[in-house]
Amino acid sequence: MATLRVDEINKILRERIEQYNRKVGIENIGRVVQVGDGIARIIGLGEIMSGELVEFAEGTRGIALNLESKNVGIVLMGDGLMIQEGSFVKATGRIAQIPVSEAYLGRVINALAKPIDGRGEIAASESRLIESPAPGIISRRSVYEPLQTWLIAIDSMIPIGRGQRELIIGDRQTGKTAVATDTILNQKGQDVICVYVAIGQRASSVAQVVTTLHEEGAMEYTIVAQAYRQMSLLLKRPPGREAYPGDVFYLHSRLLERAAKLNSLLGEGSMTALPIVETQSGDVSAYIPTNVISITDGQIFLSADLFNAGIRPAINVAMKQVAGKSKLELAQFAELQAFAQFASALDKTSQNQLARGRRLRELLKQSQSNPLPVEEQVATIYTGTRGYLDSLEIEQQDIHRASRNPFEGSYSGTA
Repeated sequence: MATLRVDEINKILRERIEQYNRKVGIENIGRVVQVGDGIARIIGLGEIMSGELVEFAEGTRGIALNLESKNVGIVLMGDGLMIQEGSFVKATGRIAQIPVSEAYLGRVINALAKPIDGRGEIAASESRLIESPAPGIISRRSVYEPLQTWLIAIDSMIPIGRGQRELIIGDRQTGKTAVATDTILNQKGQDVICVYVAIGQRASSVAQVVTTLHEEGAMEYTIVAQAYRQMSLLLKRPPGREAYPGDVFYLHSRLLERAAKLNSLLGEGSMTALPIVETQSGDVSAYIPTNVISITDGQIFLSADLFNAGIRPAINVAMKQVAGKSKLELAQFAELQAFAQFASALDKTSQNQLARGRRLRELLKQSQSNPLPVEEQVATIYTGTRGYLDSLEIEQQDIHRASRNPFEGSYSGTA
């Protein structure tokens, strides 16, 4: 039997003591009491911060959104199928961030910047806080640079500036998404990055938009993000007016206030917001429409009546007070047209005004994915408002061809 001498034992003990590295760590640990529908309820996370990242025992991560007296509501950043009741959760001490990179261009992601298009992970070396503050007053400058949509009804009467917030509002199936996607398609070669955010939309609708953008080559400068909608309901937050969350106005404002035109010291970059709101039977006085209207700089109102009458895009220009001869004549035409339905005979002036109004309305018709450059828009509006098309029959093809090529062919005598 081997024996150790006292000096050998002393040496071994000294080596062990010198090699001993005592690390004391304090971790904020909680336990799962409920999980389902992408939400987990946790107890024990007493010092967690709002928006802090947490990590579950099986590897899933989440964001702390509801800080209540007895538990914490966590939004899962994954399916969370392996999370079990009673399993442990660890707070990371970091506020939720998402990766940022040019590699996201052309990809379809979820609200947490995870790819959902089946094309693999996205490489990114930098990250940014999800709740980034909006630019301050001193950091901004006045909007002066136009964002051309190449939609004549918008560019001629409801122009959008870079850094502006322009609301697209209308009933269901009136072409709101078509206006947004056409605007994206027409930014090709304009040094603009587009982000299409589908909030609560069906997966089939999102797939259709992605297919359209791919076919037109617009995904090269576009990111498509599919976001959640019923977060407050799942977190069991108390409902406010019309069952919407009590802080919905704050949610809208802090999101849309990020749209801005930065000053020259910050590079004069811009972010333009085109939020889309659906109305019921054209009621713009409902809770959400009035909230968003009060935050945005202007509105593009899409009328169900115009849409059903075959006028596409169905933009009701009378909803916005924009100076211009075309807008004024269209507004007068709408009033006169309503009056003419009950009048048996009209004087010559009224008949001429109705005829010009019909031609102006035809000029504003534009099929989807059919952009119109600014110079052609100018020619179209000029020939229409100056009466050069009054002698032509009201057929859309002839009217458009005459207005955009006023000095060519058989129409050279009209301009």
